Order: sequence, then C-alpha cells, then structure tokens
Amino acid sequence: EDKWDFVLVSDIHEAGSEKEAKRKKFLDELSKKGFTIKKIEDKKLFYGVRAPKQIFQKYQWLLRNPDSRLQTPDVHDDVPVTTRIRIVNFILQNTMTPDLEKLHDLMKKKVFEAMFPLHEEEEVREFLKEKWTCWSDIFCQQRIEKIRCYFGEKVALYFAWLGWYTYLLRIAAVVGLVVFVAGVTVFSSSQVSKEICEATNTVMCPLCDQKCPFWLLSDTCTYAKVTHMIDNEGTVLFAIFMAIWATVFLELWKRRRATVVTDWDLYRWDEEEEELAMELIDNLQHEPRQYQHSYFRSTVILLLVLVMIAVLIGIAHALVIYRVIATALFTQSNFEFLREQANTMAVMTGAVLHYITIVIMTKVNRRVALYLCDLEKPRTFSQRENNFTVKIFTFQFFTNFSSLIYIAFFLGRINGHPGNYVRIAGKWRLEECHPSGCITDLFIQMAIIMLLKQTISNVMEYLIPWVAHKLRKKQQRPKKRSIMLGEEEEEAEDPCKRQWLSNYQLNEVNVFSLFDEFLEMVIQYSFTTIFVAAFPLAPLLAFCSNFFEVHLDAIKMMRLHRRMVPRKANDIGIWLQVLEAVGILAVIGNGLVIAITSNFIPMQVYKYTYSPCMAENSTGVDCSTGYINHSLSIFRIQDFEPYTKVPKMLPDFVRDEIKVCRYRDYRNADDYSYTVQFWHIFAARLAFLILFEHVALCVKLIAAWYIPDVPQLVKNQFLDRKHSNLRKKLSMMEYSTEV
Repeated sequence: EDKWDFVLVSDIHEAGSEKEAKRKKFLDELSKKGFTIKKIEDKKLFYGVRAPKQIFQKYQWLLRNPDSRLQTPDVHDDVPVTTRIRIVNFILQNTMTPDLEKLHDLMKKKVFEAMFPLHEEEEVREFLKEKWTCWSDIFCQQRIEKIRCYFGEKVALYFAWLGWYTYLLRIAAVVGLVVFVAGVTVFSSSQVSKEICEATNTVMCPLCDQKCPFWLLSDTCTYAKVTHMIDNEGTVLFAIFMAIWATVFLELWKRRRATVVTDWDLYRWDEEEEELAMELIDNLQHEPRQYQHSYFRSTVILLLVLVMIAVLIGIAHALVIYRVIATALFTQSNFEFLREQANTMAVMTGAVLHYITIVIMTKVNRRVALYLCDLEKPRTFSQRENNFTVKIFTFQFFTNFSSLIYIAFFLGRINGHPGNYVRIAGKWRLEECHPSGCITDLFIQMAIIMLLKQTISNVMEYLIPWVAHKLRKKQQRPKKRSIMLGEEEEEAEDPCKRQWLSNYQLNEVNVFSLFDEFLEMVIQYSFTTIFVAAFPLAPLLAFCSNFFEVHLDAIKMMRLHRRMVPRKANDIGIWLQVLEAVGILAVIGNGLVIAITSNFIPMQVYKYTYSPCMAENSTGVDCSTGYINHSLSIFRIQDFEPYTKVPKMLPDFVRDEIKVCRYRDYRNADDYSYTVQFWHIFAARLAFLILFEHVALCVKLIAAWYIPDVPQLVKNQFLDRKHSNLRKKLSMMEYSTEV
C-alpha cells in the first residue's frame, strides 16, 4: 500500500481559481476509474496515484499475460513494475475531463507542472546504481536483463545495440589505426611528395587577386607529405573494408536482437494489439482510430521537407562563402603566418563554424520535424515516432554533411582557372585545392567536427543535467520546521514525502529522451562510415567516445534524470532501416571520395598511360615520377583578368623573368581547354566508381545472405514450442474423446 505508480506535481493555486477547478475535475475522473490518490503539500502540491488491481487483471486476461517470464513481479498482482507503469501512464495520458481536456492539455495550461513514475529503492535499482554506474565496472558487460527490469525493453535494446556497436567498433578502430600508422611510416617516402619538396623552380599562380604573391611549389612540402599520409592505396582497401564491416555489423545485430527478444518472449509481440488492449482497458466503449492517408497532405509535407532541405543546403552555401571571404581576408592580413596559412586557417575556422551551425540547427530541425508530424496526424504514437525519426534524421544528415559534401566533391572543381575564375558576387574567387589534392581539407574538417562532437557535446550532455540537478536540489531544499507544530511534524515524517521530493528534484525526461541518444549514435555511425576513406581514425574516435557514452548515459538515467516511462519493444524500430540506408550511403560516399576527391585514380592513369614506365628500358624507375609536373597546367601571366593586380614577385626572381605560372588542372597552354588526359581521368573515375560500388554492394548482399538474421537456435526453439503445443492439444482431444 506504500507504493505509488505515478506522481503529479502542481503549483498551489488560489482557491476557486480556474486552474484549481480543472485540476479537481481531472483527479475526480481518476477517482471514478478506481485510482487511489494521496496528496502531500510542500512548496508544491504532490499527488500520488495508484491504479486498482482490476486494470492489470484485464491486461493479463486480454493479452494472455505476455510477460510469462516475469521481470520484477509486483507483490500485489503478478505484473512487472515496468508493465504497471506503462499501463498507468497510458491511462493518465488518455483520461479526459468533462471539458474535453487531457493531461497533455492541462500541462500546457500549467494546471499540472510535471508527472513522473518514481525511482524505487528496490533491489534492481540498487544493483544498477552500484554496478552499472560505477566507474570501476566500466569494462564489464552491460546488465541488459537488469536494465530491462527497471527501464523496460526499449531502453534495454538501446543499450544492447550500443554495446554491440561499440564491441564491433574495436575491429574497425584497429584496422583504421593500422592504415593511419602505415600512412605515417611512408610520410616521406612518396615519390609525389619528393617531387613537390624538390620543386624549387616551379612558380605557382597566386591564391588571391590582390596581395598574394607568386609562390614556390616546394613551400608546401609538409602539406604534401600529410596528404600522402591520408591518400594512399591503404585508404582504398579500408573503404572497402568499412563497407563490409557496416553490413556484417547490422547482420550480426539482427541475430543478437533475435536472441535477446526470444529470451524475453517478445519475438512475435504485436505492438498494435497491446495498444488496442490498453485503449479498451481505459475505456470499454473506445472505437479504434482507422488508418487514413491523404495524398494532398503528403504532398504538402513533402514540399515542406524539400524547402527545409533547401534551407539547410543554403546554410552550407553560406559556409562556403565564409571560407572564400575568410581566405581573402587572411591573405591580406598583416600577420605573416595568417597570410602563408590562409587556406588552412579558413578550413579550420570554417569547421568550427560548421559545428556551431550543427548545434543551433539541431534545435531548429527538431521543431520543424515535430510541426510536420503534427500536420501528418499519425494514428499511433509509434507511427508518429517513426515519421519524426525519418524527418529529423534527414534534416540532421544535411546539416552535418552538406559542408563535407561540398569539400569532398566540389571544392577546387568549380572554381575555373587563372584568367577566368568563378567568383561570388563577381568579387571573391572560389577556393582552390592544393596541388597534392583536396583530401586533406576533408580530413581536417572531419577531424575537427568529430573531436568537437565527441568532447564538447558529450561533456555538455552530462554537465548540463548535473548542474541543473544541483540547482533544483538547492532551490527545493526543505526548510527546517518547528517540532512544536504537530501537523508539520507529522507531515515531515511522511515516508513518501522525501521520496517524492527527491524524484521531483531530478531532471525532467520526455518521450524523446531515448530518441536523442539514438539520434546521436546514428549520426556518429554516419560519420564513422560515410567519409571514412578521408578519415581512417573516425572508428577509433567513435569507439573511445562510446566507451564513456555508455557509462555517462547510465549515470544520467540512474542519478540525474527522473525515471523514464518504460516502453515495450522487440527491436530498435525504424532506426534499423536508417542504419541500412547509411550503409548504402557509405558505399556511395566512399566510392565518390576515392574516385573524385583522392588522387588515386589520376595517379593510376598516369602510371599506366603517361609515366616513364610505359617507355622502353624503364627498369628501376618509379612509375609516379613526373606526376606532379604532368598534373599542373601552364598559365601565361599576360592573360590575367584586367582588374586583377599582378602580384608581387618572389624575392629571388627578377620581375621580367616570370612569364608563366602553374596551377592544378589538366588544360592546354594555348587556349586553356581541357587536355586529352583530363578526359582519360574522367572516364577512369567514372569506371572506378561504377566498379567499386557494384563490387561493394555485391559483397554487402553476399554478407547479408551468408549471415542469417535469426540464429538456428532461435528457430529451433520456436519449432519445438509449436510441436509441443500441437502435441498437447492432440493429447487433450484424445483424453476428452475417451472420457
């Protein structure tokens, strides 16, 4: 009798006020349904509610007690505590007052401030609090069954998935680290890097129109070595490996999930049936809401989604404009370091600005996605959650990856050439790639964004709830009462009051609290797989982050947040389809990075078509010898645009001696049209992209076929169960016939 299912919190309203009347009407409706209500007054009004046994008996009867393997049996009615909380929450949310207002409407009007189930001081919670949230047990395996008993199947499946993802990330992290270390070991041995470092007579065209001087190709020796450290043959193999890894991870997760939910007797659980049962328990006269579809509404929502995507792409364009203007300003700076590293500084500051836009647009995307879901009017909460998931992931994908897509596939390819540059507002030139390629820019962008997301975001994700909890606790600390007042002394000794107050002081949770954790991990999974060819350390960073993420999430749920309303589930929902879509995007993205961003294809074309190795008596010659000179075009200084100031000369050169400069492209020296080699490379890029994606997708399909979604053990369990049930029915029939 001392256990309460939910606590409702309200401000102390004036007697006779509209809010007090609405509150009384709602509580009266609960009383009519047989709920027991207890009131405690402090700085706020607390109402403990407890549902009658009949509600849970109806649930067991309608669904034939699907919780056959009990989690934490309640002493009164043989229903797991998680199921009890879920049923009571459904009834509270759907109870309607005579004014046709539900609890959600009353909370909007500030009639009630909060509602939450209580953290119980029970055996399971104490175990989780002692073992699960303890830093000394960070290396231990997840207590999935205990998590299920306390938070329900949805949370348990999230931690099961996160644990499995982190476990398999170890393999990808080790392989990525090996590829990166291998790149470091050949830091100075690349023939291309040597040619750049020795190109002391190769004069490059200025990087801007005003104060930028001509520069020597050898000045970027270190940058070229870093580029080769990232852009090498190992990167191609690692991209193929990650495409296979993503497929194997999802297939093994399907097997893991099937085993887990079979142990819970939920493999064939029907969510729609359970929701209908709870609606009938709440109101026997309830009529189910029919499925509906409006092509007009779907068209409007699709158009609004496209408008939002256009806005997000526009923000990416704004970041591009920032980088262009920043480069121009840095090149005109009075500081020599900024002038020399103008491009790199623009990339780094652009990456930080990109991270800030991600943080801001995440909040905007959520509001827009919720608004669009309201327009759709989904039939059930699960359908609403699925629609919301697809929309918010789409928006977040464009928010996170639009800038990366520009750097990977457009930077340095749409900027024109000396004498005919593409300009923004007719003034600022678009950025150019370094002669050794653009992949280092992509590496820097991804490294900064991932480091900021995995450090600042994770710290703030834990720090903000911790500070908020401390502040709430300080504000709500009860004042000392005089022992002389008998009524107050009795109230202070109420065993429920301390528990209700301590739970109220915790941070609020909502239906999307777990959704936020899933979204964060899926975006991280996208970073880990889609552009991994440019950033082999992505799996390692993700693994290190997840190592602490699991523990920090546990601490937040057990110590800093109110208890989540448990939700029953037998899979991770539509997130699985999202992860499969990301796997396909990873194949396409990495194929495009290797074919377009990397120098892998141009170098192979040079080696097997134009290099010294193709000539006779070329034994002992490195086939990439001469590649840099071959990949640079010649520009006559006299052909600069009229309004472009001829820049300052190099100190070691006489002004009249510089007649031409070099730039990265494949163009003829006379009319600046594309050379035959450009079209050879273009055809090779296209052929490689088609081949890579078909091979990778075929390997993914073979892996998906080779690894069954459901283990044979699970299939045999269901087979034996069906056989046993049929035999039992047949035996009962024969017995009744004999009688």
